[in-house]
Amino acid sequence: MMKKWISTMMTGVLAAGLLAGCTSVAPAPAPAAEAPAQDAEAEAPAQDAEAEAPAAESSSDKKIVVGATPVPHADILDNVVKQVLAEQGWELETVVFEDYVLPNTSLESGELDANYFQTLGYMNQQNTDAGLHLAATAGVHIEPMGIYSEKYKSLSEIPDGAEIGVPNDPDNMERGLALLVQKGLLTSLVPIEKVNDDKEANPHGYKITPLEAASLPLSLPDLDAATINGNYALGADLPAKYPALEIEEFDDETTVKRTNFIVVRQGEEESEKSKALKEAIQSDAVKAYIDEHYKGSVISSFIDPE
Repeated sequence: MMKKWISTMMTGVLAAGLLAGCTSVAPAPAPAAEAPAQDAEAEAPAQDAEAEAPAAESSSDKKIVVGATPVPHADILDNVVKQVLAEQGWELETVVFEDYVLPNTSLESGELDANYFQTLGYMNQQNTDAGLHLAATAGVHIEPMGIYSEKYKSLSEIPDGAEIGVPNDPDNMERGLALLVQKGLLTSLVPIEKVNDDKEANPHGYKITPLEAASLPLSLPDLDAATINGNYALGADLPAKYPALEIEEFDDETTVKRTNFIVVRQGEEESEKSKALKEAIQSDAVKAYIDEHYKGSVISSFIDPE
């Protein structure tokens, strides 16, 4: 099915957020009051019908609507998962988002059945900060964050005082700083508000600049280097044009931390849709597609949330 692009929705969503003063989800309409039973005999059939309603609704609703960022998430859904689900009698609809906020608020409000774009750390942070109620069900892949530059071809060429961009959301900001430490550009992990003035942690005097994760590829010409999430690097074709100078390395702990998960609303982890989506997206067909299509820039990681 054709992807639904929602970029035209974002202006309206942001405007609504400004009027409200904060990001919020419209409350679901209150259920209609039930008419009182006339007698016990009339009440029993009503109760039986009510008990049977969820099963009937579940069996008839065979469409799964999943929100995802474009690359590689939406590609994986449309190019592989859609076919796997179709073989099991399910229809997949992919809604494509260009940011990291709307996929979660849209899931919370019931516009989506699931989303696929985020790590556990980001989901947990959004649950806490935005008051969301989301849960991870299935690990799918890792996109190694890389250090990219249009000006330099190796880390050793980056001069003292260079400006290096990092994502500005807390989880990915820490990830970007940790990558700079892992590759020797910084000597230790310190809070972003201190890193530019800490001569011990930042002996080369780099200017570390937090920017919206999605904007980092577009900002790369104005920076000396940047730590960029794999999906945004792939979306901008950076691996082909400006290959990463270095990428992340993973141990068991960071594998869990960096895996991108299928996420649903809390309480729906074992629904028919959630189970069907998990089985399809952790299939051999998806692993083969990731291995063959991305050739190391995306790595399969079929794990369960811990």
